[in-house]
Amino acid sequence: MATLLYRLGRTAYRRWPIFIGVWIVVLVAFGGIATSISKPMVDTFSVPGIPSLQAQTMQQKLFHEKADALEQATATVVVSAPKGHTLRESQYAKAVDNLIAGLEKVPQMPAKPLVNPVEASDALYKKGVLTATQAGIPKAKAQANVKTRLPLSSDSRTGTITWNFDVKAVADVLPATQNDVVSALQSARSSGLNAQVEGSGMQATVSEGGSSELIGVAIAAVVLLITFGSLVAAGLPIVSAFVGVGMGTLGITAATAFTTIGTTTPILSSMVGLAVGIDYTLFILSRYRTELEHTQDRAHAAGLAVGKAGSAVVFAGLTVLIALCALSVVGIPFLTSMGLAAAGTVFFAVLVALTLLPAVLGMLKTKAFGARIRRRTDKVDDSGKSVNNGVRWARMLARRPALVVGAVIVVLGCLAGPISQMHLALPSDSTAAKTTTQRQASDMVTQAFGAGRNAPLITVVDASDVHGSKARMQAFGEVTAWAADKKDVANAQIIATNKAGTGAQVLITPKGGQDDQSTLNLLNSLRGTQSVVEHKTGATVGVTGVTAIQTDVSSALTSALPKYLAVVIGLAFLLLMVVFRSILVPLTATVGFLLSVLATLGATVLVFQQGLFGLVDGQPLVSFMPIILIGIVFGLAMDYQVFLVTRMREAYVHGEQARPAIVDGFRHGARVVTAAAAIMISVFSAFMLQSNSLIQSMGFALAIAVFFDAFIVRMTLIPAVMNLLGDKAWWLPKWLDKILPHVDVEGEKLAIHLERQPKHTAAEDELVNA
Repeated sequence: MATLLYRLGRTAYRRWPIFIGVWIVVLVAFGGIATSISKPMVDTFSVPGIPSLQAQTMQQKLFHEKADALEQATATVVVSAPKGHTLRESQYAKAVDNLIAGLEKVPQMPAKPLVNPVEASDALYKKGVLTATQAGIPKAKAQANVKTRLPLSSDSRTGTITWNFDVKAVADVLPATQNDVVSALQSARSSGLNAQVEGSGMQATVSEGGSSELIGVAIAAVVLLITFGSLVAAGLPIVSAFVGVGMGTLGITAATAFTTIGTTTPILSSMVGLAVGIDYTLFILSRYRTELEHTQDRAHAAGLAVGKAGSAVVFAGLTVLIALCALSVVGIPFLTSMGLAAAGTVFFAVLVALTLLPAVLGMLKTKAFGARIRRRTDKVDDSGKSVNNGVRWARMLARRPALVVGAVIVVLGCLAGPISQMHLALPSDSTAAKTTTQRQASDMVTQAFGAGRNAPLITVVDASDVHGSKARMQAFGEVTAWAADKKDVANAQIIATNKAGTGAQVLITPKGGQDDQSTLNLLNSLRGTQSVVEHKTGATVGVTGVTAIQTDVSSALTSALPKYLAVVIGLAFLLLMVVFRSILVPLTATVGFLLSVLATLGATVLVFQQGLFGLVDGQPLVSFMPIILIGIVFGLAMDYQVFLVTRMREAYVHGEQARPAIVDGFRHGARVVTAAAAIMISVFSAFMLQSNSLIQSMGFALAIAVFFDAFIVRMTLIPAVMNLLGDKAWWLPKWLDKILPHVDVEGEKLAIHLERQPKHTAAEDELVNA
């Protein structure tokens, strides 16, 4: 591989106009295609085969007018009169009427007129009680049932106005429509009302990073400037990363024409793409500068840099691709789209580093390290080898390796402790930031109507196999009584029967909210005794609704984690065995990753769930954050492993003893890994400035994960363990050595190949380049 990449790098350097021209054409063409076929992005968190979706399918079969609960673009405006007043007072009743008039002028509103919650409540109460008593339900029970569904609170201070936008799916609600709704609310507030809005149709549009990316890149530029001491060289990794991210983003944009893409997908891809794009370019550029210390032939130096460092970049990129693409095996569509989108961006980052970077170096020639602001000078030892901070750190670790290993395990183990208290949930209005109108509306509903109003469950009853209308109604009643008898139920009542009389919907209002443990316990209790009521009534029963669907999705994500870990770790372990020709090095790399990711999850629970330091409001972590985090962190962790340990392996293969090879690896790799980690931390940390809770938590988790993995695991734990192992670290059974392919990451075959080639002078090469 090293020989092939050497030729690629050398050719790209010499034929730079062709390579750069091709990249420009591809970017322009890709951009034109993507913008012409793209569709809006939307967040849909569904998993095929979960019980709630099966119940929803049964609901759609019985009630043909019922649409997919996750695709309905709903909105609920919550209005509240000032303390001591009610919405029945003429002043506030008129203000609500004016609000409704303003809302009805908004585009994409339904044809059916909206109704003042006071009028709607009075009419619904009268009709509901009459209908229920005529059906034989005691008046007191009928009154209690109807009150749980009224759009007006018991004190008449708070009311709700709910509608479905006139669109086919949530993604079809235009930002202009959302803005007009918010403008109507602002007018109502000037009349003294507290007016907020929630619902799937009012999902906040997530910006694509913008300022967050620029802040991260600015910090990365400073790190690169310190690393290279050159303005030009510092700019190369940033330009390369933006090209890779640009290609990835255009690919995601084009993919919206063929599949559903979530609004957070391009942001996550940008986070990963920027980080690895800068790092991969940094690694090759650093090797290019090292090679220039030994040759004046810049094309040859570029070839060597791509041949040797590029081999490590290819395998580092492959580990990231494996981790991200493996998200497909868990069978969850939105995770698959996230993983493949990020993987595509990483692929372009690798391609840019291997082809565009050497071409740009060819264009710049001697100016690649121009505009120098300082010159780096390292001390040398008696053998003439440089002694930098990496060497000093490696030698210090070698003095007490066992103590270092023990200390790292204790520290990371303690940080992992809070994982036992981790609470996962999907994004919802009730978990949004407290400053958003969605969260404020949700809190107003909870305060006025109880937490269960925001967490309704729907029990669908199919009595098609029950003979006789009387027997069917009895079955519906028994199912309702079965649900109402549960511990955590505030109310259960039949809210609809189909025209054929074969199906019913039972509305269950929990005592707790959507993310409360009591609601989860209730859902489990209903399903745990579902077979009993089915046997008793002869009907088929299923529990659905947004709350049930989101709970099932969270459970599916948790169940998928072991399978995902097994696939990722298994494939990456095999890949690392090929790279390092060792069993113990991949094993220690994997154990180190587990330590860093557990510590990361523990720290994230402390900061985001428990609200440590007051940085954010304590709230559940997003259900799919752990599995996404594991995928990205595993890939990045193996990046550092490959970058650092390949230099150790290279020294070992070329005759160095095991322990001195560790020092040599740090001599050449520590500065690059430190810079790469600092860049990733800065890029990820900048995304904490986003308002989206998922992006905030992912930015924090990735930043702290890089810190733990790069500085504590890869640069502290791994060298300490390898010092303890000595030559055993590179042990590989002979039979396995014969089976595994030889990919020449260290460039040993490349060196032999170059020795056989005729020598050219730098002047001759410059003549060819011209």
